[in-house]
Amino acid sequence: MNKLALLTAALLGTATLSVAMPAFAQSGEVNIYSYREQSLLQPLLDKFTAETGIEAKVLYAGDGLLERVAAEGELSPADVVLTVDIGNLVGAEEQGLTQPITTPVLVERVPAAFRDDDANWTALSLRARVFYVSKDRVDATALSYEDITGPEWKGRLCTRSGSHPYNIGLIAQRIAAHGLDATRTWLAGVRDNLAYAPTGGDREGVKNILAGTCDLSITNTYYMGAMLNNEKEPEQKDWASASRIIYPDADTDGTQVNVAGGFIAKHAPNLDNANALIAFLLSDEAQGIYADTNYEFPVVPSVSPSELTQSWGTLKAVQTPLVDVAAHRAEAAALVDELKFDLGPQN
Repeated sequence: MNKLALLTAALLGTATLSVAMPAFAQSGEVNIYSYREQSLLQPLLDKFTAETGIEAKVLYAGDGLLERVAAEGELSPADVVLTVDIGNLVGAEEQGLTQPITTPVLVERVPAAFRDDDANWTALSLRARVFYVSKDRVDATALSYEDITGPEWKGRLCTRSGSHPYNIGLIAQRIAAHGLDATRTWLAGVRDNLAYAPTGGDREGVKNILAGTCDLSITNTYYMGAMLNNEKEPEQKDWASASRIIYPDADTDGTQVNVAGGFIAKHAPNLDNANALIAFLLSDEAQGIYADTNYEFPVVPSVSPSELTQSWGTLKAVQTPLVDVAAHRAEAAALVDELKFDLGPQN
């Protein structure tokens, strides 16, 4: 019985995804498990195959990929796993699902803050947690994360659930940089300045700025590009057009960032091809495609963001190492619960 047949038998009744298993082979190809959407990833993979001759086969899913790799064990066909959020990358390493990336491109191109010290994972792009503010009702052109706890912002803030990974990442970064007690005080101040109990996604906050429900939404940068170019739901263009972006702490410590990234699976059957893919994803060409397609920031400093992204200002990313941020995620989640952040203002 071949490897794929063994794997299928081992996983019957236990697969965590409803996506059919692609017909993976083991030569001249690289097998990818991806959280990233096909519309973003496919242009990159088409370029990779054209330049290397290595066929890229992909299993796309929105959830459960790490669990699947763990369940498959040594029988897994996965070579590279592409995911979002530092928690997933560090979690994969902690579960023993990774192996070191050996392409020298990693150290040459990725700043130390955005890759694992032992090369078990790397960021491939950055997404910043910023402020969208009303063009009509907010005059400020520079703000810090600390500023929004002030009395002038009472009833004017909005964001999604504090337990969402985007906000957990922000809170964890502040714990890493400022300590637990200071972050508790800060988060309580943000909570008590909310216009309503956190709800919805990042776009909803921007929608509510247009509606006049709040004046500042804590939202990831790339949603601005996604909304401004949303032809299927053109009303989102109006939401985005009513706001402008401020990069918090742009003149001091820098703006908090999270990542989309990847790792090479522990039992990758096509190890050389996996390293070749990581090297390609860190090339100027691939980094430019990330930037132009998804309005994210290249992790390679020499590559510029898209023209649209640049029009929102210049990102100075906070340099707190992602491994330090990940180490405080559990504390961040506990703080959200302790402060009952998702219930909204307490006074």
